[in-house]
Amino acid sequence: MKNRALPTIVVAVSVLAGCSGVETGADDVKSRPTTSVSASAADRGEQLEELKVAPSGSMDGYDRDKYPHWSGQGNSCDTREAVLKRDGERVETGSDCSPTSGTWTSPYDGEKWTDPSDVDIDHMVPLANSWISGADEWSDEEREEFANDLESKQLLAVTDNVNQQKSDQSPDRWKPPLESYHCQYSTDWIQVKHLYELTITAAEKAALKDMIGTC
Repeated sequence: MKNRALPTIVVAVSVLAGCSGVETGADDVKSRPTTSVSASAADRGEQLEELKVAPSGSMDGYDRDKYPHWSGQGNSCDTREAVLKRDGERVETGSDCSPTSGTWTSPYDGEKWTDPSDVDIDHMVPLANSWISGADEWSDEEREEFANDLESKQLLAVTDNVNQQKSDQSPDRWKPPLESYHCQYSTDWIQVKHLYELTITAAEKAALKDMIGTC
């Protein structure tokens, strides 16, 4: 697994710089990491071809506790609160970094929410999927980095029940209900799997190719 600890920390600091109750506007949203996010669909297609195709591994030994998540990010904020602040509009937080107001638009279904309890933080590549595609061999520290990655496209604020529908499914079994997001979803999934050197199944690869075709 590649070492991204230092850049992740740097991004986390920039995201959380305002975690003290001040309003978060468009300028703050622009602070989202852009490294490798701007890659074209063609670039992602090349990355897809570089991924190792292999059958899904075993779920033996899997436990979400092996992926410590919503870790502290400083200034009383945890990872969930950091993503809510980053992905929302006009977000205001209390002294504990918990959002007190804001608006969140879920890219998976286009729905808007003003109550943060209606919003889940989705792991683009679900934790269970990562386990069966290589993360079972990682250390708990490496899995914690994966579960709290604020740098890549791994974390996203989405409608809670849509996230629950997705569960741990790969793109051959679940796609966002908003078809216009299929291109972005596929390229983000590929980015994360490529970054963490995770495997994909043949069915997963075929689905991703179809989705890239909508770009």
